[in-house]
Amino acid sequence: MSESEHGPAGSQREHWQRTYGEHPGMYGREPSEPALHAAAVFRAAGARQVLELGAGHGRDALYFAREGFTVLAADFSAVGLEQLRGAALAQGVAERVTTVVHDVREPLPLAGASVDAVFAHMLLCMALSTEEIHALVKDVKRVLRPGGTLVYTVRHTEDAHYRAGTGHGDDIWEHGGFAVHFFSADLVDSLAEGWHLQEVHACEEGALPRRLWRITQTVSP
Repeated sequence: MSESEHGPAGSQREHWQRTYGEHPGMYGREPSEPALHAAAVFRAAGARQVLELGAGHGRDALYFAREGFTVLAADFSAVGLEQLRGAALAQGVAERVTTVVHDVREPLPLAGASVDAVFAHMLLCMALSTEEIHALVKDVKRVLRPGGTLVYTVRHTEDAHYRAGTGHGDDIWEHGGFAVHFFSADLVDSLAEGWHLQEVHACEEGALPRRLWRITQTVSP
């Protein structure tokens, strides 16, 4: 067991397993707004294979599949992925969806330059340290083909829950059982080093609302 298993990151796996178990399909069937944007970006770039990190019960992965992409949906919650597979069967897209239980603190289980696009909606801003986030983005770059695209969203330091609840250091704050790493602009910029940063778009989601950045960056061809 890694050292981080004893901190907030380790406790979040059980929290999400329990949450998905108690609230099946908790985010509904409709895709997120960032997924709608990502699908258009991926299609314009000629992408065919999409890796979604933090797919959960699959509202966005299933949308990508319905749009004709081949999808690898990764999440550390086996409960969420079981719901995703059931929904894929019901929606007639099971042949385009593969799932893998994976903790993003570990290397991605993919060969280098093997996918066209990566999508991560609020996955990078979970209970990951700055070091772990940098390692993950570096590994995403490894698995993307030349010209490949990463679209990700994160909550940031202007969000209403920043500095609310229990602080765990490294801009990680836990509120209502959910631990979030709130991003600064400097962190976004540092994660784009060696990439082509196409866009940092401010948006909102939910009733609070959560304040997000949607970031699009590409690997040089």
